[in-house]
This record gives sequence, C-alpha cells and structure tokens, in this order.
Amino acid sequence: MDAQAASDFERILEADAAFVEHFLDEALDGRTRGGEIARPTRLVAAMRHGVLNGGKRLRPFLVLETAALFGGNRDAALRVAGALECVHCYSLIHDDLPAMDDDDMRRGQPTVHKAFNEAAAILAGDSLLTYAFDLIAGEGTDLPAAHKLALVAGLARAAGMGGMAGGQALDLEAEASRPDEAGIIRLQAMKTGALIRYACEAGAIVAGAPDRDRETLAEFGAAIGLAFQLADDLLDETSSAEVMGKATGKDAGAGKATLVALHGQDWARRQLDGLAAQAEDLLEPFGEQAAILRAASRFIVSRRR
Repeated sequence: MDAQAASDFERILEADAAFVEHFLDEALDGRTRGGEIARPTRLVAAMRHGVLNGGKRLRPFLVLETAALFGGNRDAALRVAGALECVHCYSLIHDDLPAMDDDDMRRGQPTVHKAFNEAAAILAGDSLLTYAFDLIAGEGTDLPAAHKLALVAGLARAAGMGGMAGGQALDLEAEASRPDEAGIIRLQAMKTGALIRYACEAGAIVAGAPDRDRETLAEFGAAIGLAFQLADDLLDETSSAEVMGKATGKDAGAGKATLVALHGQDWARRQLDGLAAQAEDLLEPFGEQAAILRAASRFIVSRRR
C-alpha cells in the first residue's frame, strides 16, 4: 500500500471507529427503551467495559464502507455496524473466560471477568449478543422489513453454531485432536471469518445491492477473514503483549492448531500475499469506488497489532 493510500485508509478507519464508538456509548447509556423494565447498573458497566475500550472497529468499518460502496443509508448501516460490534465484543468477553482462553488482558486493560467477576462477564456477553438483534430489528433502523430479516438471519448464522461459536468449539477441540490444514481453515473460517464475511455482506444488504454483488462482497469478506486470522496467528508468534494489548505466545503454549504452526512463518506470509491479491481481484468490478476496501485488505495482511 502506498503512503497516500495508507494515510487515507487510516483516516477513514479512525473516523468510522469514532462514529461507531459514539453510537455504542449512547446505546449503552443505561437508559431503558420501550418494553424494558430496568437496566442493572453493574451489568451495564460490565458491558461498557467490554465494548468501550478502544479497538480498531474493523468489522463495523467494513459494514459502513461496503454500504457506502452501494450508496446505502449511513444511519442504518451505523446501527448494523454497532450491532455487529456488540456481537464481536461479546465473543471476546466470553473467549477471555477461564473456561475458554483464560486471558487477563484485552486491548491493554483487564478483561471483564478480571475487572468484575465471571458471572458479570457471562451476563455482559449474553446481553450484548441479544442487544445486537434489538439494534437491527428495532424501529430505529430505517430499512425495509425484508432487509432487516436478512440482516438478523445472517448475523444469527454468522455468530452461532455454524459460525463463530461453532468455530470456537472446534478451536477448543483442536488442542487435543490436531486437525489437518483443511480442518484448521474450516475452524478459522467459522471462528474469525464468519463475522468478517457477514460485515461485508451486511453493508450490501443495507444498501439493497443486487444478489450478485452481495455474493461478491461475501467472498471478499471470506478472503480477508482468513487473512485476518492468519495474520493474528503470525503476530501471536512474532509480536509482544505490549504491542498487541493481550497475551502472546499462548497458542503455541496451549498446543493450538494454526496454519503458522503447521507450515511456518514464511509460508504464512506468502499466503497472506495471495489472499490480498484474491481480495483485490474480487473488488475489480467496482473500480475506484472500492479503493478503501482494497486498502483494508492490504492493512489486514500487513498489520503489526
């Protein structure tokens, strides 16, 4: 990525992250909405700790920018982006629990179960997951009912047993079963890739893009999702906890199956280059309008944290 493209990308990524952060800050303000009885103060505080703690907000960025590619309603895209980030943050809160990955730090801060307790972390994650569907389906999201239905169904499948949660289950099993390359790719496509794939397709759904374009953006999301996890596994071996804001070297210590462990760092870097090329090829039909998404794919394969 040339210097100007990198600068433009970083500026837009930061602006979108701030946009989403402001939305989530207001959405998690503790005030009840229609039909709710009360929002317990400690529960809301735990949710806010797990969500309003920085982060790149890459998945919301992908929703916003794929919607923009097709001229979609930005306010509606923001609500979908915020919903997806709630699901992502719920997954991080639960992944950090002692029964899962057992981490003490996340984004440079104590994990939710360390800052509060395990019960609060479980309930915060549960609440964020369910709130995501409220955000999409609620009256505040100005989209046709058919679009909302597609977004809700897509998020449920991306987050559930056939997507992220199922991938996490396979990842835990992999510590003992030692899957082959195909098995690792499958679990990573579910655990990490499913939400990134959804992010790219969701923006197209918000904008009412044709089915063919939706499918292309979903394929793009699948490619960069695999690249994201591959880069993450590479960073786990080569970076530090200070840079990453979380523990590193844990995958190797736990005997987790990764493509980096299977094939080595040089192979992983070559694969990342190939995935970046694949992602850019998929965006070719959209011309210069997809420049920011091309920059996103290059950022993913070359990221340092």
